Amino acid sequence: MNGTELDPIAAPLTFDGRGETAATSPPRHLDDLIEAVLFTAPGERVMRPTFGSGLFQLVFAPNSDTLGATVQMLVVGALQQWLGDLIEVASVQIDQNDATLEVSVDYTVRSTGEGANATFVRQL
Repeated sequence: MNGTELDPIAAPLTFDGRGETAATSPPRHLDDLIEAVLFTAPGERVMRPTFGSGLFQLVFAPNSDTLGATVQMLVVGALQQWLGDLIEVASVQIDQNDATLEVSVDYTVRSTGEGANATFVRQL
């Protein structure tokens, strides 16, 4: 960033080695925001009860093509609702193997027009 702009605050909020609020790079900040939307359940945040994707609510449902389409629509919708001013979602791939959930999001950063990918892996 240039000298007049501040780096974004790290999400989730953490502190650096100096005891100050940790900053992060703009690309990493977008990944942090996407991760927050994906893995927050609606109702989990008191002041924003509709925030999140509800992804974990469907993880243990019987696997089917219908479920796969539902999960993708749910995730894309949540990302568009909460981060639509920052990113344009190109695609979402969700893969569940045994006790591992992998979510990959291809998106375009609206401010720069650059394409990016964020992949998140969670143990269930």
